[in-house]
Amino acid sequence: MYRYKDIKEVHLEVTQRCQAACPMCDRNMNGGADNPHITNAELTLEDTKRMFSPSFIEQLNVMYMCGNLGDPIVAKHTLEIFEYFREHNPNMWLSMNTNAGAKDIYWWAKLAEVIGRKGAVIFSVDGLEDTNHLYRQGVVWKNVERNMQAFIEAGGRARWDFLIFQHNEHQVEEAEELANQWGCEKFIKKKSGRFITADIKPKYQHQAVNRKGVETQKLQQPKEEKNKNLALLKQAEIIKSYGSMKEYLDKCSIKCKVAKQGSIFVTAEGLLMPCCWTAGRMYKWWHANPKVEQIWDHIDTAGGKQGISIIENDIEDVVNGQLISSITDSWSVGSVSNGKLGVCAQKCGSEFDPYAEQFK
Repeated sequence: MYRYKDIKEVHLEVTQRCQAACPMCDRNMNGGADNPHITNAELTLEDTKRMFSPSFIEQLNVMYMCGNLGDPIVAKHTLEIFEYFREHNPNMWLSMNTNAGAKDIYWWAKLAEVIGRKGAVIFSVDGLEDTNHLYRQGVVWKNVERNMQAFIEAGGRARWDFLIFQHNEHQVEEAEELANQWGCEKFIKKKSGRFITADIKPKYQHQAVNRKGVETQKLQQPKEEKNKNLALLKQAEIIKSYGSMKEYLDKCSIKCKVAKQGSIFVTAEGLLMPCCWTAGRMYKWWHANPKVEQIWDHIDTAGGKQGISIIENDIEDVVNGQLISSITDSWSVGSVSNGKLGVCAQKCGSEFDPYAEQFK
């Protein structure tokens, strides 16, 4: 896939904590109780310095914070970690994805200063005052508005990601106008891939609950075809060609997105994985034992979590170690049931790409 010297991008999950409760996020059960398999792990500035040396940072083009489970704005050392990367590479691109609902205006102004013009913040805001909280449960609109404006007014480059559901699709144009008024440099209409399940079956709605388990919003696909993920429409073609989606996953060639980018993913536990998608299979809350997922076979081959920790091990040794080669070797296996890593086929199969279709 790649070697240490090829790494140009770090996708950093700085925390598993979040003040929100998005119903399609793995950190909670449909917006309710927390995922029982996670520990709210979080990286400190000292962890970051231990994992990423100045010489390694110098070779990077990009570091961005997003992740699978948490939001960077609730972590204690997010700002200091950005400062550390910027100190050792003034030319790299720095960014993060966030729901925007935490911290004060002084923190946001400082973030704009640290990131500067060589970077941006992607604000995940899925509606307006009366709808954003229907998916971004627990996010207070007045905080979103205040923080986005504070960041922009301090010179920060802002991009607005709008995830389209049936309950907010009538507001897309109004939100885009607001984004322009506030000074966002981009407004991205995201055609959600979240209605395509792990085994690539479509679903049409998702029932959200609150922290007490009481049903809240029923999340549904948009009605308008222009707002739907085009991958949903391509399934019939795939099934016609392969006989079933299962056969497609078994036979498809894999064009790894992160290999092309020279990107690695580092979890809030300090574990190095190729990407957020492979790491995202580690802690599915609906499994009594999360290790039933295929990805654990590859992690165990590499010495378990201890073997892929870049807090405990040198990053070069982990990148060049068994995990990456084990995953790459699986792609040549004849079927998922025989060991081809299914998540790689789902996310980087050459003919079906719900992720890319979000942005078209």
